[in-house]
Amino acid sequence: MRLSLHRVFSWAAAASLLAATSCVAPRTIVSTGKVTPRGEFRVGGNAAFNVPTATLGKAGSALRSAAERTAGKDTVQYNQTVTNLQAAALAYVLDPVQPTADLYLRYGVLDRLDVGYKYAFGSHVFDAMYQFLGPVGSVEHPQGRGGDTYASIGLQYATQRAKLPGLAFLDNITDAVGFRASRHDLLVPLVFSQSFGPEEEKGAFSYGVVYAHTFLSYRFQPNNIFYRGTDQRIPDLPLSKQNFSSFGAFANVKIGYRYAYVIPSLSIFYQNYGTFALLNNASTSLKGLTIVPSIGLQFRVPTR
Repeated sequence: MRLSLHRVFSWAAAASLLAATSCVAPRTIVSTGKVTPRGEFRVGGNAAFNVPTATLGKAGSALRSAAERTAGKDTVQYNQTVTNLQAAALAYVLDPVQPTADLYLRYGVLDRLDVGYKYAFGSHVFDAMYQFLGPVGSVEHPQGRGGDTYASIGLQYATQRAKLPGLAFLDNITDAVGFRASRHDLLVPLVFSQSFGPEEEKGAFSYGVVYAHTFLSYRFQPNNIFYRGTDQRIPDLPLSKQNFSSFGAFANVKIGYRYAYVIPSLSIFYQNYGTFALLNNASTSLKGLTIVPSIGLQFRVPTR
């Protein structure tokens, strides 16, 4: 019995809402080398956890206490703690330590091309995948056999108004340094997979590499931070722009039968975020690894 698109999407939405909301562009890779067959839908959702070493290194209990104290004062003398608070704000927007969740819908436009939309609770993602290796049949109309190799390459674009996760500690940082940011992300995955059964009827094992590029715009507009020993307020940091590349690798396993699949995945990225301007002519540099384990559900919705 075929699944209705409305029922599948409703179920996936309810499941994904159990996960914490996200404010970072999704980098979970659950694609296989085989794109969605022409005229077919794929609907699903993922829950993941973002673990960046750079952000972990910029936050701690001492900084948390400093953020709480700074946010509650009418006047603050600029010092190293204020610099550290700005660095922590940037680190959390670039790569927060938190659970993430997303919902997605894909459609096979042509035999070797599908397109998709993903909503990551604050980030809107549009992408397309082109399959350059492997047969182009479907489970209902197979052209291949079990064990076939598939390969595809994609382009993903994500946009969002970046903000710190809604935690008391991070809200204090936002209040203390008047932080605002927005970001755009491009991601190019190259995916290879081996089919379990003809046309991935029972799933697939997938692996590959990823290139990502992020464009960040940000500013600091505090209203209570002053030069040390004076009553002169520190000028705002005007809108600043920074961009950086990320390089990653991933593997996932798609396990199920015909209409429904479970997809555990692991992605690892390295990025040198670069040097960012801060208030009072200060700056900070960030780089590190990000590990993204995830678990997801995916449903096929044939239409022919």
